[in-house]
Amino acid sequence: QDGPQRKKRKSEVAEEDKQLDILAIGTAVGSILLYSTVKGELQSKLDGGHDSRVNCVRWHQDNGCLYSCSEDKHIVEWNTQTCRVKCKWKGDNSSVTCLCISPDGKMLLSAGRTIKLWDLETKEVYRHFTGHATSVSSLMFTTVKPVNESTPFDGITGLYFLSGAIHDRLLSVWYIRSDRKEKNTVMSFAVSDEPIFVDLTVSEVKEEPVKLAVVCRDGQLHLFEHILNGYCKKPLTSNCTIQIATPGNDGDSTPKPVPILAAAFCTDKQSLQLVYGNSSQPIIEKVSLNTSESHICLVRDIQKVLSLKTEAALTKVKTPVVNSDTKVLVPGIPGHSTAVKTPASGKEKKKNKRKPGETEESIEERLGALDIDVSKVKTPGGLPQTDSFAVLLVQGLESNDAEILNKVLNTRKENIVKNTVARMPIYAVIPLLHELTKRLQGNPYSASLMVRWLKSVFTLHASYLSTLPDLIPQLGMLYQLMESRVKTLQKLSRLHGRLFILVSQVAASEVVQEVPEVNQTAKLVYEDESSEEEGSDDMIADKDSDENWDEDEDEENGEQSDEQDMTVEKEVNGDSDLEPENESEEE
Repeated sequence: QDGPQRKKRKSEVAEEDKQLDILAIGTAVGSILLYSTVKGELQSKLDGGHDSRVNCVRWHQDNGCLYSCSEDKHIVEWNTQTCRVKCKWKGDNSSVTCLCISPDGKMLLSAGRTIKLWDLETKEVYRHFTGHATSVSSLMFTTVKPVNESTPFDGITGLYFLSGAIHDRLLSVWYIRSDRKEKNTVMSFAVSDEPIFVDLTVSEVKEEPVKLAVVCRDGQLHLFEHILNGYCKKPLTSNCTIQIATPGNDGDSTPKPVPILAAAFCTDKQSLQLVYGNSSQPIIEKVSLNTSESHICLVRDIQKVLSLKTEAALTKVKTPVVNSDTKVLVPGIPGHSTAVKTPASGKEKKKNKRKPGETEESIEERLGALDIDVSKVKTPGGLPQTDSFAVLLVQGLESNDAEILNKVLNTRKENIVKNTVARMPIYAVIPLLHELTKRLQGNPYSASLMVRWLKSVFTLHASYLSTLPDLIPQLGMLYQLMESRVKTLQKLSRLHGRLFILVSQVAASEVVQEVPEVNQTAKLVYEDESSEEEGSDDMIADKDSDENWDEDEDEENGEQSDEQDMTVEKEVNGDSDLEPENESEEE
């Protein structure tokens, strides 16, 4: 970019050439993937434009910009070189399902149920059309130049465009007039079922008719050919209907219909590319048109075509030639070997048949012959394994069967809960969370069981839940429920502590009352003579000490009374006790 201007132009041209091989893929989470068909790898990812499912993406034919619409009601214009949003605006009050860019690249058609024509420079609505009763599934321009060539052409006025909707058997044609009054259809094409694929040849000259190929959900292809030159009240019927069926040979005399999946006009506008069969193995065939007949049924043997493919694939596999003496180890049972037997003849088959007098060997004997411990073989009828738990849980969530859900969700084992949550499919995570939220609002016993499931779901499926754009409304009730219960946790813990102290004190007091009083009287006393003499001497000494103790107490009481009398005399004579000399003399 720092080089001269001429080099800059060359690099820009090269980047535009590179963009010709890029395939834009809209995802259900709102991002858009840019895939390089030449390199066979993901080139870049466009994020931050949509919050919900992307319904349609369209490339601009001139500047290389990408336009997308989504369930979030918005239209986004992307700069694919910087992978950033160039412009974003609200396209409708409901989800926008389809887009189409005008031939001159200055206008954009968008459709939810109503159809709007936008000016791409100002991002304002240029025209309104009534649209369909259901969501529009296809939009395309049918003309490049206006029919009336006398008036100057502004690039959009006088053009026709086509629209088809879900569950609608009529394809509508709209006319863009200079005045804003006309909002209804000009004409319509009637088909047998809902259109799933539409292709047409654009009319460039006034006299050239528009050729239309419509593939319906019932597997039929309808071909229309009409000159767009004004109004037509009645719906136009198809000029030709094409169906494909099997020949009905090989024992099955009734031919079976083969659905047509898509159809597209070739460059010569006289032949069609048909795609039929099943979506996993489609068959593509070029068919020349013959519109003189109103109904054409093509007979194609699909089984023969598919069997040729499978036979060619199977011939690459080589089977080794094994002798009868060779022993092969059977996988899964260590140490067990068995001889490979050649294909059995008719005589050997007769020998294997059990005679009427013989008894059949039991399963225990057969397992014993295979050196397998019979006690380790699990018999049916026990607890269901985690695989069946996951299947039961999905069935219960889909059918809303309370009995199945109670059987699965009342499990107490942590390992079974973790394995069941790990093996359940992704699409059942949100319904399981809704069911757990309902059960959390019940009694505390069920809530304590549901918390184990919640823990496993959030631990194992956190990455999937974080990709959901509507996660907050999905888990809002659960979050509020947990918040309300956590708020009372502190008060409950305080109350629990106080009650625990009271109960422990009451229990301690009951234990003290129940303890019996110990009898301290001696059951047996042994005395000898020496102990009696010493005891009498001790008694005399104790009496003397008691008498001396009484005399000492009397003397002390007399001294205290004398001291009190002296202090009273000093107070009367006016002597102060604060002088230290007097204190020492008195002492």
